[in-house]
Parts: sequence; structure tokens; C-alpha cells
Amino acid sequence: MKPIRFSRHASQNLAFRGATEEEVSECIRTADWERSELGRFECRKDFRFGREWNGKQYDTKQVRPIFVDEPVAIVVVTVYVYYF
Repeated sequence: MKPIRFSRHASQNLAFRGATEEEVSECIRTADWERSELGRFECRKDFRFGREWNGKQYDTKQVRPIFVDEPVAIVVVTVYVYYF
């Protein structure tokens, strides 16, 4: 598979949203891709969390990267993270 690169926006927001590059890469490499807006792709993967985030306890964290499949690399544009 192609290398995965992160845009500046995606890199800067990973910690703020609670995801890691490793989780995003695993999601892209193992989850089913779906078409998104503007010719981009997205996928989702649930991770066991079992911790507190912003003062509330959550069992699961879902990582949802938005990315572009370019000829030489997959470029992550942004990452959304949901807790439940």
C-alpha cells in the first residue's frame, strides 16, 4: 500500500481531537473506504477506549479520517473522532 502522509491541518488537530497517526493509518489500511465530498474518501474504525475524555468516561473511540488517494501517497486532509 502507498505511504500515508498527513496535511498540516490533520497533523495539528490529531492531539486536539484525541487520535494518533497510528490509529488513522490502521483505519485507512483495514477499514472499508467510502467516497466522500470533493473526490475524497473516508473510512471509520472503532477502538476500545475505556478512559475519560473531556471529563466524561467513554468505552469506544471512533476514528474517521478524510483523505485523498493520490498517485504516490494517501494524504490525510482531516480526522474526526467520536466518543461513545
